[in-house]
Amino acid sequence: MGSITKPKLPVIDLSSTTLNINSPSWVTKRDEVRRALEEYGCFIALFDGVSPELRNAMFLASQELFDLPTEVKVLNVLDTPYNGYIGQQPMVPLYESLGIEDANTTHGVESFTKLMWPSGNQTELDKIVMKMVTESYGIEEEYESSIRGWTSYLLKPTKYLRADQAAGDDKMLGILPHTDKCFMTYLHQDEVNGLEILSKNGDYWIDVEYPPSSFVVMAADAFMAWTNGRIEAPTHRVMMGGEKDRYVLGLFASIRDQIIEVPQRLINENHPLRFRPFDNYKYMQFYYTEEGVNSECPIKTYCGI
Repeated sequence: MGSITKPKLPVIDLSSTTLNINSPSWVTKRDEVRRALEEYGCFIALFDGVSPELRNAMFLASQELFDLPTEVKVLNVLDTPYNGYIGQQPMVPLYESLGIEDANTTHGVESFTKLMWPSGNQTELDKIVMKMVTESYGIEEEYESSIRGWTSYLLKPTKYLRADQAAGDDKMLGILPHTDKCFMTYLHQDEVNGLEILSKNGDYWIDVEYPPSSFVVMAADAFMAWTNGRIEAPTHRVMMGGEKDRYVLGLFASIRDQIIEVPQRLINENHPLRFRPFDNYKYMQFYYTEEGVNSECPIKTYCGI
């Protein structure tokens, strides 16, 4: 009896040359994005917002950043738990990350952000994905009036040590299985793979293989609640081999200073209301309480009905 072939994440071309909002292909691609998120909670987007030259410069800058002394990196402290520097933790010895809040503004980080996520397109992919999903559900008005203007971005450079730097195992856990607590996540990596997505039924892990110039687009807990559970945040982890260190740039979109409510259009007999109105940043703080950490599904514990 042959082995069962595991599915792969959908790959959707969102390059500027393929997008024309007035063409029938926009509607087809728009619905394809929604279906991918409904089935997997994530997909791989081909996106031309970062050239190969800028991409190489971006990851070189990331390597230089993590080469700084630890006593310098620990100065990266932010108000939201675990948004600043994380490293040297026994449970995830291969993992290290820093955080830059409000990555789309000029509040003291403009030059650094442009270096790490150049060409000024750090939020363009988010705008495209959100437009497609909200149009497909018919909730673009609700998004524009109550979500878009309150979106803030955390830029998070991350390094995963190759496994043989910490132990002799073939594969080691780079980061524990989890869902993201923000609204949406966008991940861009170097050539080293390692990200794995848990299937919706929890039976197997899907290895994520990034094509060049691609991003993983991933729903997070707050987005799951806003869509009334139509789209679920996928559980994911990183498994590291012994070849090379892995560098990732993550852009995490969250909703700040605004109460998130499920749009009325997503509530009906087949989809009764599942989540109460909630605050995204207060939810992220709740997650790191004893109740949040011990919850099987923190977003349902926090605001589920």
